[in-house]
Amino acid sequence: MSRLPPLDEGGLAPEQRRVAEAIRDGPRGAGASVLAGPFGVWLHSPGLAGPAQALGAHCRFGASLPRDVSEFAILLTAKRWRAQYEFWAHARLAREAGVPDDVIEAIRTGAPFTPERADLALVQRLVGEYFETSRVSDATYGEALAAFGERGLVDLVGTVGYYGLVSATLNVFEVELPPGEAEPLP
Repeated sequence: MSRLPPLDEGGLAPEQRRVAEAIRDGPRGAGASVLAGPFGVWLHSPGLAGPAQALGAHCRFGASLPRDVSEFAILLTAKRWRAQYEFWAHARLAREAGVPDDVIEAIRTGAPFTPERADLALVQRLVGEYFETSRVSDATYGEALAAFGERGLVDLVGTVGYYGLVSATLNVFEVELPPGEAEPLP
């Protein structure tokens, strides 16, 4: 059970309803579940929920990176923070975007691996360095800048940062997976 009481969509305050409508009117679509995952927590603070969901919409749907690169970075972030819900939700999206099953499984289990694609290997190195040292070496930075450009590198770092916020939200508030779903991360 989540640490916060679940919200009832019919009982949302006007500012909460505006955020819920913005989520559904955006790229997530009319079927977006506004009371699940981080949204169900963030709606307790609509002033946070509005900008956070907008940033997430950019990271998922507006970033200059290929979708599989973004989803790969999201899985690395979910694994780092052991965010069960995030990994569960994005493993499917990563697979749909073309991230190979063996790569998803290696991330999930923590098995060592090196992606065959140079761009994914670079993302793995950059994100790994950042998580390990809270910095990125000049060499890795330069390679990432050359590979992704300024906008792409900013989008990549922003995506990792945003999903760090998502991870903190899911973990601190103990957001559960949907009924019947097993936690994917060991």
